[in-house]
Amino acid sequence: MIQLILRAAFFLSFLITIKGDTPANCTFEDINGLWVFHEGPRGNEKSINCSEKVNITSAYYVRLEFPNTALDLDGNVGFWTIIYNQGFEVVINNRKYFAFSYYTQKGSNVTSFCEHTFWGWAHGTGVNPSDWSCYIGAKLDETIKPKVHKTLNENLLTAKKIVEQKLYQTDKEYIEKINSKQSLWTATHYDFLNEMKISDLIKMAGGKKSKILHKPKPAPVDKEIEVLASKLPEEFDWRNVSGVSYLSPVRNQGSCGSCYAFAAMGMNEARLRIKTLNSEQTIFSPQDIVECSEYSQGCDGGFPYLIGGKYAEDFGLVDESCNPYKGRDGKCSTDKSCKRKYSTNYHYVGGFYGACNEALMKLELVRNGPLVVAFEVYDDFFNYKGGIYHHTGERDYANFKFNPFEETNHAVLLVGYGTDKKSGENYWIVKNSWGTGWGESGFFKIRRGTDECAIESIAVGSHIVV
Repeated sequence: MIQLILRAAFFLSFLITIKGDTPANCTFEDINGLWVFHEGPRGNEKSINCSEKVNITSAYYVRLEFPNTALDLDGNVGFWTIIYNQGFEVVINNRKYFAFSYYTQKGSNVTSFCEHTFWGWAHGTGVNPSDWSCYIGAKLDETIKPKVHKTLNENLLTAKKIVEQKLYQTDKEYIEKINSKQSLWTATHYDFLNEMKISDLIKMAGGKKSKILHKPKPAPVDKEIEVLASKLPEEFDWRNVSGVSYLSPVRNQGSCGSCYAFAAMGMNEARLRIKTLNSEQTIFSPQDIVECSEYSQGCDGGFPYLIGGKYAEDFGLVDESCNPYKGRDGKCSTDKSCKRKYSTNYHYVGGFYGACNEALMKLELVRNGPLVVAFEVYDDFFNYKGGIYHHTGERDYANFKFNPFEETNHAVLLVGYGTDKKSGENYWIVKNSWGTGWGESGFFKIRRGTDECAIESIAVGSHIVV
């Protein structure tokens, strides 16, 4: 044990804080176990800079157990969750700890050191928390071999970069093929796509840094949840609840990979309207997230749990007028005099990462309002016009070494569900952030109950504070 502690202390002396979403790839099994959190002085404001040298003043030992229980040496019981494959958050003894997992990157090789974290943030619980500090974590009860994730070799990486700078060109033959091979949805050509580079489309679909290598499968549905879900309406749509819509307008993220911010703001906007019976119709600022959040990577991507949930609870959300959308990265320019609206009790649907399923999503949706979901975007999705989307697989890249339209993790807002009377196909109704000229006036339907494109694996909810 002493050797492990000394090794951890030596290792942490080289680490710095990292902003945003990372190429790290750490699983539940990597994180589960006994950890020590080396913490600096408490009592700081939320503006604390954890990238500077921190003097460690305490060590806190916590065991993270299956599936989401946290235990410390004093017998305190809390909870924890991994956050995608990027890091983890622990809530115990009236304190929250969040850090990204440590990794290094050299060229196209990323090495994840899952038994260590970068410097992260600790603070009290609740809305607008106080008592901030910096901490760094090290796993003590086992040694995990570093994971090397190879992307493309250097030649292919160079070729890919060249291709990504080319303008997108509509493939009419491909669109015809999609429409002739299936009848659930219709593909079409969009002029605005031809004005964008392929790299812009990748950002539109979530950005490279939002990619998740191994997504969890939907969790089994227990009997109690099955009974509750069976009592829900056969169809539901927050755009029309007894003739009233509780959704904010569809917006356009442009070529910035800020879908996570738009989806997170859309969830909080809708839930605010629901709680106030539409008396408060605030439009929140995605640009504040893009420029100011250390929990995301600006126009290169992010994850809704950390924005619609954690950032909204820790720092709060501001009105669009406080930092109007620019669609590009930049220094934080949010008007500091603006009041902030907070959200709390953020969570993965099911209680922790990996516990989600269709029934729980329906219950969360009807009871609490629209929720953020993420799904894999394939190239055929860009051409969606209407109907119930499912990935066709018509484009065959078997003869190529790489696909310029690499799969990304696109965040969108789930607003309803139903069943197509003609085909009997179940579907979700989803609000996108590509403007009203795309899809069904900015919305789309997608297969429900089959985890189509992993849309039923990592839904997120939170509760706006009124």
